Amino acid sequence: MTRYHLTLGAALLAAVTLPILCPPAMAQTVVPAQSDISFVSKQMGVPVEGRFRKWSAQISFDPKKPEAGKVAFTIDTASASFGAPETDAEVPKATWFNVARFPQASFQSTTIKAAGPGKVEVSGKLTIKGSTQDVTVPVTVASAPGGSGTATGSFTIKRLDFKIGEGEWADTSIVANEVQVRFKLAFTGLPQ
Repeated sequence: MTRYHLTLGAALLAAVTLPILCPPAMAQTVVPAQSDISFVSKQMGVPVEGRFRKWSAQISFDPKKPEAGKVAFTIDTASASFGAPETDAEVPKATWFNVARFPQASFQSTTIKAAGPGKVEVSGKLTIKGSTQDVTVPVTVASAPGGSGTATGSFTIKRLDFKIGEGEWADTSIVANEVQVRFKLAFTGLPQ
């Protein structure tokens, strides 16, 4: 066996075992059954609520050092539901989420900063339907005994910035441009 093979073998062994021996210090586990991501739009002035049924989140957060945290989301756009079959059938189409071409939306934090007791501001890149915009999200973090907690908040996006509702649906007198996104994330593993 050559020195190259020994070095390569040692590097592979380190790559496989290091994550096991040194797990991320601050990673939390999201509890999907107690969590929710929803959105509210207005159609002809009437609020209409929907939700995403399938998504994943990676959170690494220490309330004592929020600036060291990271947050990432991936949302399956085909899982958007208004609870009405005829509306839900429209959402995947090219005019709206264009699920065939853009099956996922994502958010990746760039900075997290403290904004008062139990509050942080998470800034990052939101990508929907191939368009990326900077967003800042105010988040309230509540901890409970045993390292569990919740993160709640809401923010508003402009759907036309992401080409959601093109063609005849770009008329904001029918469907408002502003869409409020709301979330409640329950998780475990919060540092005490």
